[in-house]
Amino acid sequence: MTEPTPFPGTVEWSGENPGISLKIEPDGPFVALASFFRVVLSPHGRGHALVLAQSPQEATPPPERANVVLHDNEPLARYLVGGFVRHFGAFRGLPVIDGFAYRRLDSVAASGDPASTYRETVRAGDLTVELTWTGLGEPFCFVLPPEKSATGRHTMPSLFVGCEHASISVNGHALPGAPVPREIAGRAITTAMLAFSETWIRT
Repeated sequence: MTEPTPFPGTVEWSGENPGISLKIEPDGPFVALASFFRVVLSPHGRGHALVLAQSPQEATPPPERANVVLHDNEPLARYLVGGFVRHFGAFRGLPVIDGFAYRRLDSVAASGDPASTYRETVRAGDLTVELTWTGLGEPFCFVLPPEKSATGRHTMPSLFVGCEHASISVNGHALPGAPVPREIAGRAITTAMLAFSETWIRT
């Protein structure tokens, strides 16, 4: 019988973390970022958080282009931003990371099919944000060792589904930009993907 493969360390959180990172030019800056979390286990319990940067290159943009974190568990949302999102490649070093406004969400819903088109819709007061992934590819599983994870100190097993096209819509208006090519675990995908069954284990 094949022996199980243990991952030593402390499980810090587990859940889903699909994201969309958009550029206008492939070699230009990111112009819109969204990282969505559906967490089933963490030191702060369960919850949802949408980290939305409409103006990732600005710390204090005007209200119509605000950078917000929509959540139903603020301690969890701050834990995710402070300990993880700030290390994600698209967010790392950007002015936005310390300037988010935290707002309580009213509802969150997933729809569609990860085999074709998938959507997350988050509502908070007068704000409705839709994240849409299309042209979805074949699911694949992998494990990033700590030295290759975003934080540099976590083992991260995950299931990814790459996609060709994605959009971030705020109150019916699509933010500018499109995903650009990237590679992870030997797979050519883009800067928009579905990430399911994701677990961060601190070593």
